[in-house]
Amino acid sequence: MIRTPHRRLTTIVGTTALLATTLVAVSAGTAQADEVDQVVNGGFDSAIEPWWSTPSMPITLVDGRACVDVPGGTVNRWDVAVGQNDIDLVEGESYRLEFFATGTPEGHVARAVVGDTQAPYDTYFEASPPVSVSGNAYSYTFTSAVTSDRAQVTFQLGGSPDPWRFCLDDVALIGGVPPEVYEPDTGPRVRVNQVAYLPAGPKNATLVTEATEATTWDLKNARGVTVANGVTRPRGVDASSGQNTHTIDFSAYRGKGTGFTLVADGETSRPFDIDPAAYEKLRADALKFYYTQRSGIEILDSLRPGYGRPAGHVDVPPNRGDGDVPCQPGVCDYRLDVTGGWYDAGDHGKYVVNGGISVWQLLNQYERSRVVTAAESRKLGDGTLALPESGNKIPDILDEVRWELEFLLKMQVPSGQPLAGMVHHKIHDQNWTGLPLMPHLDAELRELHPVSTAATLNLAATAAQAARLYNKYDPAFAARALAAARTAFDAAVANPARIASDADGVGGGSYADANVGDEFYWAAAELFLTTREKAFADRVTASPYHTSDVFGPGAFDWGNTAAAARLDLALVPSKLPGRAQVVQSVVEGADKYVAVQRAHPYAVAYAPNNNSWDWGSNSAVLNTLVVVGTAYDLTRRPGYRNAVIEGMDYVLGRNALNISYVTGYGEVSSQNQHSRWYARQLDPALPNPPAGTLAGGPNSSLQDPFAQSKLAGCVGQFCYIDDIQSWSTNELTINWNAPLAWVASFVADQNAG
Repeated sequence: MIRTPHRRLTTIVGTTALLATTLVAVSAGTAQADEVDQVVNGGFDSAIEPWWSTPSMPITLVDGRACVDVPGGTVNRWDVAVGQNDIDLVEGESYRLEFFATGTPEGHVARAVVGDTQAPYDTYFEASPPVSVSGNAYSYTFTSAVTSDRAQVTFQLGGSPDPWRFCLDDVALIGGVPPEVYEPDTGPRVRVNQVAYLPAGPKNATLVTEATEATTWDLKNARGVTVANGVTRPRGVDASSGQNTHTIDFSAYRGKGTGFTLVADGETSRPFDIDPAAYEKLRADALKFYYTQRSGIEILDSLRPGYGRPAGHVDVPPNRGDGDVPCQPGVCDYRLDVTGGWYDAGDHGKYVVNGGISVWQLLNQYERSRVVTAAESRKLGDGTLALPESGNKIPDILDEVRWELEFLLKMQVPSGQPLAGMVHHKIHDQNWTGLPLMPHLDAELRELHPVSTAATLNLAATAAQAARLYNKYDPAFAARALAAARTAFDAAVANPARIASDADGVGGGSYADANVGDEFYWAAAELFLTTREKAFADRVTASPYHTSDVFGPGAFDWGNTAAAARLDLALVPSKLPGRAQVVQSVVEGADKYVAVQRAHPYAVAYAPNNNSWDWGSNSAVLNTLVVVGTAYDLTRRPGYRNAVIEGMDYVLGRNALNISYVTGYGEVSSQNQHSRWYARQLDPALPNPPAGTLAGGPNSSLQDPFAQSKLAGCVGQFCYIDDIQSWSTNELTINWNAPLAWVASFVADQNAG
């Protein structure tokens, strides 16, 4: 069932490892009797001491609050601050930081920090809430990683071009409060695809039970009438969840309708439909997501009601803009216009390698619609996505992808400069920003980061792919893209070891990739498929990736692109020597994923080593289905079709947590993905992510402190929490929505059975 999402938007701590933080719904100053407040005079009762402030910004008492007039024109948050020293912390102890704050005028952020008073000024906890004229009470918990008698509580207020007033009251740092034990609400023990099954497709559910013997089940329609029944199949303990499970197979029922439920073992599932309509909508919604991720253009509320916003990073203050961006110090002495493109994820950064794999996958989705007879290309046509460009007689999916392609082309080093033809790895803020923060209010300096061979080959691959797909609609753009692809490939050959640094992760993700052999294979493949030139064919067949198994547990991602080459070489007709073997390798990869899916009680075609679920595991699950779907397109074997259809069940609710990972789809769905502008959890004036937005999903590594505080010791599927602060389990990204769009489109194409 499709659920209408609530509208919201907010900000959070950036993707850097802090300490375990929790936003708690309590009022400031509600300490228990046995709790100890480490802050002195947090209520500012007729005095300021022992609080201090930056010399240029004296503290005054106004109506019982401590206020400062923050000067404009500062660069960094820490340039001006209010604080208190001599705070005691004990390693392993939990603390609750509480305060009430106002900010005049609206639109400013206060960075609250608990950290060291001495160099290197380590941060033990931080939060960056927006402050309003009317004021808000804030409360956070964290666990101290150190024992110290020299900690401080500070409120860093710099970085604004304009002056503003900040007022503070009821500050407390309460120690000795143990963190709450987190117990996810998993709902009924019958786990179903909460959105829809196809009438002529597989229909399975998972029962969580202590029973070891088969039990009966009933399928009921919306009126509560039993329309089918049977017995479960015991599956034993599922390693990915630790649950004892049975499978319910009701595929024989071919009726159509809404509001069905499954009843088994005394439990009634959440409702679902048996109707293909939801997949037609999801095909569009998953692609509509990209318009609201656009940088450099106003998002029209008339096209996305509830999501309209000013253009971000277009050189209008407080933005420093993307129209004239310098390099990091020592990287280059030129500046580039890199406006446009998609914001990569929950931050305002734009990354070529993540943009590259996203562009490839959406273009592959479109190319599939042209090559595969059963695919419905008209469903990706002009007017299907409600874009500003709709009505130009170009398929909307190509209009949307071009917004990112134009940005990728701008990231190429101009002719006449050192390393001409190479591509800058990324562009983002000089420093991490907090949540929430609308794109047009980001005041940080933007910087170009060094070129990389990986980024250069991403441009070579996607620009070559674009050249063959846009030629019908815009031959001049296609020619420009192909020329850029050739230049990029030659530059990468001349500079094969320009590797992005994994230490370059301040203000944005590093996206480091030390092995670029797969990118060389991918770029050569796309250039061959577009030009049919023997030189590129020879590079393809000479690559060690061409004959190796490139289909790992998660199929492919931004750092593993050989499978992208293999899929296009199999899909697009050509005279490549040995193409039959290429097709066969895709079939064998699909067979591997289907075998994993059949063995899994939740029908997941993903079994990571040591049950260690990856960052963005939902995209890995979907990318395995892309391989299986391509195998179906190549062979028309029904088993592959059914595996893709059933594989969507996991993402849409048939999982250990009983949650749909797609916003607005299902009775209970992810709503609080990590984002600086879809941040309703932090600011009720902002929206949730738009319907059709995929959450990252279970991540065993739990890199963010919020997940660490809630999910320590989690098993596989349980390593997820729907909270905006959990960027390692719950972020949204352009490369995760791409496989969602691909697979939704594939399933929608099967609605005739």
